[in-house]
Amino acid sequence: LLQEIMADAGKMSEIVSDCRSAFLSGKTRPLAWRMTQLKSLLKMLDENEAALCEALGKDLRKPKQECISLEIEYLRNDVRGCINNIESWIADYYVEKNIVTMMDTTLIHYDPLGVVLIMGAWNYPLQISLGPLAGAISAGNCVIIKPSELAPATSSIIASLLPRYLDKECFQVVEGGIAETTELLAERFDYILYTGSGHVGRIVREAANKHLTPVTLELGGKSPVYIDSSADMQITARRLLWAKFINLGQTCIAPDYVLCSKEVEGELVESLRSLIGEWYGNDPQKSPNLCRIVNKRNWDRVYNFLKSTKGKVEIGGEADSDDLYIAPTILTGVSEDEPVMQEEIFGPVLPILNVNSVGEAIEFINKREKPLSLYVFSTNKETQNAFKSQTSSGSMVVNDAVVHLSVETLPFGGVGASGMGAYHGKYTFTTFSHQKSVLVRDFSAIGEYLGETRYPPYQDWKIKRMGLLLKNRKIPECLSLIPYLACFFLGVGSTFLVKLLAQKFNMFSFSQ
Repeated sequence: LLQEIMADAGKMSEIVSDCRSAFLSGKTRPLAWRMTQLKSLLKMLDENEAALCEALGKDLRKPKQECISLEIEYLRNDVRGCINNIESWIADYYVEKNIVTMMDTTLIHYDPLGVVLIMGAWNYPLQISLGPLAGAISAGNCVIIKPSELAPATSSIIASLLPRYLDKECFQVVEGGIAETTELLAERFDYILYTGSGHVGRIVREAANKHLTPVTLELGGKSPVYIDSSADMQITARRLLWAKFINLGQTCIAPDYVLCSKEVEGELVESLRSLIGEWYGNDPQKSPNLCRIVNKRNWDRVYNFLKSTKGKVEIGGEADSDDLYIAPTILTGVSEDEPVMQEEIFGPVLPILNVNSVGEAIEFINKREKPLSLYVFSTNKETQNAFKSQTSSGSMVVNDAVVHLSVETLPFGGVGASGMGAYHGKYTFTTFSHQKSVLVRDFSAIGEYLGETRYPPYQDWKIKRMGLLLKNRKIPECLSLIPYLACFFLGVGSTFLVKLLAQKFNMFSFSQ
C-alpha cells in the first residue's frame, strides 16, 4: 500500500512538472495558440454532444434538455464568449495618472498565472469541470482538471476526449478518489478553483495555504426565497418549481427554503401542487423529466430530512432507495431548528416557513450563514431594495431564480461560508490572470523636472512641492492631453523654425 501511495505521489508530481515545463516554454502565451485551443474545445462539445448526454444520463439520469441547456450549451456559450472577446481581454488596460507621472505610460498587463487546478463537482459534472477551463485557456495557463469521482461516466469521457482535442502537454485530466485528490493537492499550483462542499473546501484551502496558492471556492449554502402578496403567484410558482427541481434539487444555487406569510403560503402550495401534476404527472417517479439522487449516501441524507421533520408534507414525500428517487416534496409548518433547516438540502425538498414582514424575513436570513444566492418575488420596489441593501449573499435575483447564471457579464461566486472569489465570462479570465502594474518612463527633461524633488539633499521646499504634485485629486480630462499637445506644438514650432532657418540660409546664399 505504501508503494502504491508513493507511486501515486510520483505520478502527480510528474503531471504537474510536465505542465509547468510546457508553461515555461512560453507556448501558451501567443493569442493564436489560445484561440486554437478554444476553437478545439468548442469542436469537442459540438462533435460529442450525444456521448456527453449519455454519460450525464448514466451518472444522474439527466433528461436530454437539462444535459444540453444546463451543461453542454452553457459550456458552448462560455467558449464562444472567450473566442469573441479574448483580443480585448488580453489587451493592456491604460489607467489614470497623477501629475508627476503625466508624461509616463501607466497600464495593467494581464499575465497568465502558470499551472492551475480546476476541481469539478458531481452535480453538474461537465459544466463545473470544464466551465472555468475556457477562461483559464484565454488567460494563457496550463490546466489540470480533476473531475468528481462520484460522476464516473462523465469523468471518464472528459479524460478520454480532452487529450484528443487540446494540447496534451498543457492540459491534463486526473481521475480518482480521495487518495488521488490528496496527492494532487500536495503539489504546488499557481491557482486552485474548487466547487463542492464547505467541508472539502476547507481541506482545499488548507492544502493551498502550504504553498500560498490563491483559491476560488464555490461552496453553496442555503439560498432563501422571499415571496410577498404582490407577486404573480402562477408565474412565481412556475419559476420557483423549475429552479428547485432541475437536477432534482442538486444545484448549488437552488432555492433552499421559502419565507412568506401564511396567506401567501396557501396560494403558493396550491399553485405548486397543480404544476407538479402538470409537469411530472400523477406518478412523478415515472416522469422522464426528473433526475435521480447521485448515490445512496446522498439519498439517505436527504431522506433523513423527511423522516425527522416536524412539519407537514403538503406535496410528495414518496421515496425509493433502490431507484435513488425522492419525489418533489413541499413541507409546511417547519421549525427553524430541525435538521432540514441546519444544512443545505441539495435535493427535492422545499420547506416553507412563515414570516409576517420584510423585516422579519431579513432578520431570519441575516442570522444565518451568507447564502450563495437570494431570491425575492415581489413587485414592491422598497421590498426589493431592502433585500438588496440589508442582506449579504453571493448573488440576488428578483422575480426569478437561477437564471442569472446565463448572464456571463455577471460574476458568479459566494461570500462568507458560501465561498470566495468569482468567475464567469471575463471574470474567469481575470481570476486566472495576474494584473501586472506597468509604468513606462522616458528620459525627457519635463519628466525629470517633475520628479527631481525626490533626490537628496532633502529640503523643506521639496517636501511641499512633492506633496502638491502627488496629492490625490481629480485631474481634469483636458490635462491628460498635455503630453500630446506638447508634442503637437513642438512639432509645429519645429516646422516654423526649419522654414525660418531655410529662408535665412537662402537669403544668405543669394547675397553671396
